[in-house]
Amino acid sequence: WLKHQVRRRLVSIARYGVAPTTAMVIKTDLCSYTEYRIYPGHGKKFMAKDGKVSFFINAKAASLFKQRIKPVKLRWTQAWRRMNKKGKTDETTKKRTRKVAKFQKAIVGMSLEDIKKKKAQKPELRQQAKEVAAKEAKARQSKKPPAAAKAAPKGKMAGPKVPKNKGGAGAANPAAATKKYQGSR
Repeated sequence: WLKHQVRRRLVSIARYGVAPTTAMVIKTDLCSYTEYRIYPGHGKKFMAKDGKVSFFINAKAASLFKQRIKPVKLRWTQAWRRMNKKGKTDETTKKRTRKVAKFQKAIVGMSLEDIKKKKAQKPELRQQAKEVAAKEAKARQSKKPPAAAKAAPKGKMAGPKVPKNKGGAGAANPAAATKKYQGSR
C-alpha cells in the first residue's frame, strides 16, 4: 500500500511539477440551535410536524429547543454573541452617513436677501433693532388694556368656578356640608 502511494505521488510530481496538496474536505452541518459545527457521526436530527428538519449538536441543544427556550437568551450560543456584538471585529465596515448639505430657504414675509443681510449685521446692531421692536410692542400693549376691560363677559357671576361633577350640597353651600358630619363625631 505504501509503495503504491509513493509511486502515485512521484507520477503527479512528474506530470505537474508540484506535489498535490489535497486537503481532506469534511462536510459539516450547523446546529440549528447553537450554530456550532456538527461533524459527521455526531448530532441528532429532529423533524417537526410541519416537516421542518432541525439538526442539533447534542441532547442539551435538542432539549432546550423543545422547551422553546430562545437561543438569544443563553450566553453560550452564537445567537447571543451576535446579538451582543461579541467576537467578530467587523466594525470597520460601518456605514458612513452623509452630512446633509445646509441651504437656506426664504421665510414667509422675508426674502432670502433680507435674511442674508440680517445675518451679515453685527450683533450690536441686531440687539438694538430687537430693543426697538420690543419697545414698539410694549407701546401697542399699553394702548390695548382699556379695550380689553370692555370685553368682559356679561351676565356671569364672578364667583369661584365649581366643576360640574362636584355639585350637590357640599359645593353650593359649604355650611350645609359641615352640618352633615357634626352628628357622627
